[in-house]
Amino acid sequence: MLYDLIIVGGGTAGLTAALYARRGGLHTLLLEGSAPGGQIIASPELENFPGLPKCSGVAFTQRLLEQTAALGLDLKYEAAVALHFTPSLQEAETSGGGSYQARALIWAAGLVPRHLGCPGEEQFMGHGVSFCAACDGMLYKGKEVAVVGGGNTALEEALFLSKICLRVHLIHRREKFRAEEALRQKVAQTPKIVLHCPALVCEMDGGKRLESVVLQTERGSQTLPVAAVFLAIGKLPANQLVADSLALDEAGYVLAGEDCLTALPGVFVAGDCRTKPLRQLVTAAADGAVAASQAIAYLH
Repeated sequence: MLYDLIIVGGGTAGLTAALYARRGGLHTLLLEGSAPGGQIIASPELENFPGLPKCSGVAFTQRLLEQTAALGLDLKYEAAVALHFTPSLQEAETSGGGSYQARALIWAAGLVPRHLGCPGEEQFMGHGVSFCAACDGMLYKGKEVAVVGGGNTALEEALFLSKICLRVHLIHRREKFRAEEALRQKVAQTPKIVLHCPALVCEMDGGKRLESVVLQTERGSQTLPVAAVFLAIGKLPANQLVADSLALDEAGYVLAGEDCLTALPGVFVAGDCRTKPLRQLVTAAADGAVAASQAIAYLH
């Protein structure tokens, strides 16, 4: 089946692009290899999307899915594993063995979590090491846990976990957090959050599951007995699949401006995987709308 548009990635950018594309009359396929929503589904509270009352990332994503489903979007839970670009036709091969073609394509793959790279991290992945407090936090109710990072996500994770865990150790490699002032104040006013700044996680230990982390601090080595470590140390662009086709900057982001155009005809990019000064939910949604509008103009 030939589609007008294929969208790769079901985060906020991809879903918004699908919404605008379907409203523009495009026969649209969206490919998503895991759960729709992208990074925002890990957020227990969304407070800064204009005009939207406070809600969870999951609730926000559900609303977007309902909007697109009502417009007849073709959504397939298959990851793109290969892309083939030509001046007139774009093709996506998927993990489910499918091969789909369209006259235009929007790349909206988003970001993937950054790893620490310390001994024990990979060994305990899924057995005490996690990237999502909202997903896994309840597994450690009443226990001591750690959060690693200093940005908004790390502080949000620590605040969420402080409501269900015995104690939360917030570990940051610098003395000061780079998170918003409002979040820093909330953390400072939460007795169950213990700060370790500056400190580096240099090892993770345990048996079948994580049992402790070893920190390197200004006072020397310190071992923290914790049942889990939640990593919030940044994201990396998930652009490996297009690295040979689209121009990337030194950090691996697709080189594209606010018009979401790439150098390839009929191929557009949207969301956090492109070069941009601000990566927030509102800018992801804006990218999705722009990319879809560009695709509509291109096809018409």
